[in-house]
Amino acid sequence: MPEMVETSALEVRGVSVTFGGIAALQGVNLDVRPGEVTGLIGPNGAGKTTLFNVISGLQRPDSGEVLLDGRDVTKLGTNRRARLGLARTFQRLELFGSLSARDNVQVGLDARRDKGDLTAQGLLHRVGVSADADRQVSTLPTGEARLVELARALAIDPKLILLDEPCSGLDDNETHLLGNLLRELADEGRGVLLVEHDMSIVLTICDRIFVLDFGELIASGTPAEIRRDPRVQAAYLGTAPDPSEPEA
Repeated sequence: MPEMVETSALEVRGVSVTFGGIAALQGVNLDVRPGEVTGLIGPNGAGKTTLFNVISGLQRPDSGEVLLDGRDVTKLGTNRRARLGLARTFQRLELFGSLSARDNVQVGLDARRDKGDLTAQGLLHRVGVSADADRQVSTLPTGEARLVELARALAIDPKLILLDEPCSGLDDNETHLLGNLLRELADEGRGVLLVEHDMSIVLTICDRIFVLDFGELIASGTPAEIRRDPRVQAAYLGTAPDPSEPEA
């Protein structure tokens, strides 16, 4: 029998976007596999958030395609993509500041027809902020508010999760716990795509990493391969490879 090929949770094919004649993305190809944490890194202005906007439906590409679980969603809006199992958090928090943490997560649950066994309190517990359930979100530290946003994203039981700088505002222990949680989410069969400037967490938890620079994909591979890539060193990491590190 022929070998079964598992459909990627996400495929980005030849995506290009221009703003006022300036190329924000140039023919980008990227995929996220179920069961893996995939990193997307690059310097500020590289096009990472623009790519997230294309994937989530906030930005229509000039050319190229976006596929979720093998289905072309390039022309679908954000709500349709969410119903297909795409969830996202944002670099700038997108929460209802006047509501409690619990009510923010409940908004996500109420968008589902079948909530299963999920509860707002249970989701807050999973991300580690259940003690803040009754606090108004606008009073929370940034790091804890980001975890509330993640809990709300999990309320739709997503197949694919896009996380835009989720470690911003977290201390070292919170970052470590979040990394463990993202690995757990991937181990459940979800695809996780992570934009993050904290390279220690990216290199620790990601299975594969894609690198953008000036809107172009300049490298992709395992953390070990990315750490040694001279183009990535020059564009982003800014340190020389360790000559003592064995080749992959």
